[in-house]
Amino acid sequence: MGLLDVWVQRETMIKLMGEKSGFIGVAIAFFLGSAAAGPLYAAFPVAGILLKKGSKFSNVLIFIGAWSTTKIPMLLFEASSMGWGFMIARFIINIPGIALIAYITEKLLNEKEKGYIYDNA
Repeated sequence: MGLLDVWVQRETMIKLMGEKSGFIGVAIAFFLGSAAAGPLYAAFPVAGILLKKGSKFSNVLIFIGAWSTTKIPMLLFEASSMGWGFMIARFIINIPGIALIAYITEKLLNEKEKGYIYDNA
């Protein structure tokens, strides 16, 4: 987390995950959340750094959603205990679900509310 804060410049983060990042920003947020290790409460300080660095709000929500539902170790455990079919079905359902929740949440918040969140990150 500290390395992300120090090594990644704000301009780079805005370019990769900012307002105009498009699909690349979504993919990076999803990958970072899926590849992360640790409990869900550890995602929030990372999300705060992403917000401070200028990431788009919906990309941060996608990161949190991916962290909570699509972590790679969890998927492997599911595949071994419940079968590959269940794991793939749940994964395929979760991908659009995460994106939908992120975009709906971003649209429901006005600029003042988003500004408050960014200011308190």
